[in-house]
Amino acid sequence: MFFLFDFSNYFKMIRLAWNEKVPKARRWYLAVLLVGTPIISTFHAICFALDWLFFPELRKLEVKAPIFMVGHARSGTTLTHRLLSQDSGRFSSLMLYEMYFPSLLQKKFIRWVAEIDREKWRGLLAGQVAAWEEWRYGRMRGAHAMGLTMFEEDDISLYWSMASGFWITKMPYMGDLDFYWMNRWAPEKRRRYNDFYREVIKRQLLLNGTDKIHLAKNPMYSGRVASLIEAFPDCRIIVNVRNPHETIPSLLKLMRGGWKALGWDEAQQQKTLAVLTEQSFHDYTHPIETLEAHPETAGAIVDYRDLTSDPAAAIEKVYEDLGLEMTEEFRAELAKQGKRERKHTTDHEYSLEEFGLEADAIRDRLGFLFERFGWDPEEGGSSADEPRGGESASA
Repeated sequence: MFFLFDFSNYFKMIRLAWNEKVPKARRWYLAVLLVGTPIISTFHAICFALDWLFFPELRKLEVKAPIFMVGHARSGTTLTHRLLSQDSGRFSSLMLYEMYFPSLLQKKFIRWVAEIDREKWRGLLAGQVAAWEEWRYGRMRGAHAMGLTMFEEDDISLYWSMASGFWITKMPYMGDLDFYWMNRWAPEKRRRYNDFYREVIKRQLLLNGTDKIHLAKNPMYSGRVASLIEAFPDCRIIVNVRNPHETIPSLLKLMRGGWKALGWDEAQQQKTLAVLTEQSFHDYTHPIETLEAHPETAGAIVDYRDLTSDPAAAIEKVYEDLGLEMTEEFRAELAKQGKRERKHTTDHEYSLEEFGLEADAIRDRLGFLFERFGWDPEEGGSSADEPRGGESASA
């Protein structure tokens, strides 16, 4: 398969950018879309096509029983993924820089340069990259730890395909752009997206080891679990859950902070936040209802309280639910990691009142989940994220 590029989204984004009321944002959008996107996407497309020439084994490689981790943003997916990733002999995941460069040829070239830098240049390039990371991601670390060599959401691999929900963090046009409701898309469009996603995974497996299991965390994919099962019938699903009185305002504040920093129109921000709030309810209901409708799909539910109070026990339960055997080496490493994670804190504070949200209204919409998980309906009205490395803010 060739590199995916969603021309429909692309031209819609140009149209929205052209009509943007904020001059600074309008200029930035048009520069990225009209200059940056054609150059970068064409480069990726060429490299992606060359993969078939340089790595013919891609044709026969299959993605077997991948694990997809979903759940509302800020519900503990980052921590769960980080702990599972310690079982490095079993799992394969994408680092952030590997998502920016989805071609296997690109990834191998970058690793080759990094090796030369270590051996010949005494880490000169590594130092420059570290300085850039601090400039680019340093201010975000209070809410979400991010870096080029850290694991992130697979969805970023589709960024220059104009198919990633992360565009919403740059262009607050939810309601006009749809990266979320995949289950409602035409079957052909779903197939194109998921076929390309499979090709991205295959390249990562060829890089990390074809005997490994692909492990992905994608809060934004909470709205497309049914489509994932359709495309990957043998997949396994992990669902992270946390009291929505905590997750919803936490996500809204994180998103709004990014938009405000770039001076976006307040009315457009409020419109997008309203759409995001409504989508949040589906983030909670769809994964659980879909797993119940597909008993043949192995699934595990991770309660945020269990994850933060006893991380090792929570991960052991995930292994049991997914039918995975845990080695003693990983069990020991997990115990050490769990102790470190319990000590981590964050300064990301939020409240329901900031966004005009009412605890009773949320409780009414998700009452069956409050009962199932025993969430305190009075909890989370004004709080701070405790754990533990932060969560990404995909839309």
